[in-house]
Amino acid sequence: MFIFSVLIIVSLVFYVYYKVAILKDRDPVTQLYFNAMSRVCLGSFLLFFAINQYLLYGTRLSLFIGIIFIVLGSMQVTRGIKEAKHYKKEYRRLHSEHEA
Repeated sequence: MFIFSVLIIVSLVFYVYYKVAILKDRDPVTQLYFNAMSRVCLGSFLLFFAINQYLLYGTRLSLFIGIIFIVLGSMQVTRGIKEAKHYKKEYRRLHSEHEA
């Protein structure tokens, strides 16, 4: 259970890092990429939190809430990964035109 606690904290730290990075950058494509990465971190937080709560309490209520969090977290992670891949390709396409 200690591992899940560490993973929860790490995912929250990265979530905050990417949200702050959005404010610091002026490029819209980079901002969208950072937003997608923050979505991945938020989804992983929900996943790890759900698993940790079920292992900690083991009740039927924590199971139902955990299932909801796992579904929502999985949706956030998959959407974030797809968006991150898309915006990474878009960034490379836009910035390769400037260099050539």
